Amino acid sequence: MTVLSTARLRLEPMASAHYAGLRALNSDPEVMRYITGAAETPEETRAVIERVQGRWRTVGYSWWSFLDRETGELVGAGCIQHLGHDPANPHEIGWRLRREHWGKGYAIEAARRMARFAFEELDAPLLCAICDPDNAASARVMQKLGMRYQGEETWHGCPVSVYQLERAAWLAGEAA
Repeated sequence: MTVLSTARLRLEPMASAHYAGLRALNSDPEVMRYITGAAETPEETRAVIERVQGRWRTVGYSWWSFLDRETGELVGAGCIQHLGHDPANPHEIGWRLRREHWGKGYAIEAARRMARFAFEELDAPLLCAICDPDNAASARVMQKLGMRYQGEETWHGCPVSVYQLERAAWLAGEAA
């Protein structure tokens, strides 16, 4: 399982050892507002960790926990996976942060590192991201990453804004 690093973060494959931090993250209704619309229960958080660990074993990538390199505190989580968990679909990048870490640049820092992993290690031809159309903060991170707005689609039964970044653009340095 691949561990990634940035200047301030260590991205570790999601594991049971991260439960307390993930519980704090996923039980916050404000964090989950644009994701599922509801806070996770303790059982749901445990089930997510188990599912993610299975994907790491079978696919070789999935969700990382974002840990502050100085304190070890879990500040967020993010992923590279296939949209809808279907390998026929493009790779998806996603992230979420604990509320007390919003606005500190962690999302773009982690997103840039995960994108580099997707393009350079997985040779993904395209990276997609989806967000609730009202989630302006997430859309800004997508734009900073160099992603371009593609329009609205329906995923998981909800309308979402879709952003894309092609591997060629990333490698050419067109991405921010």
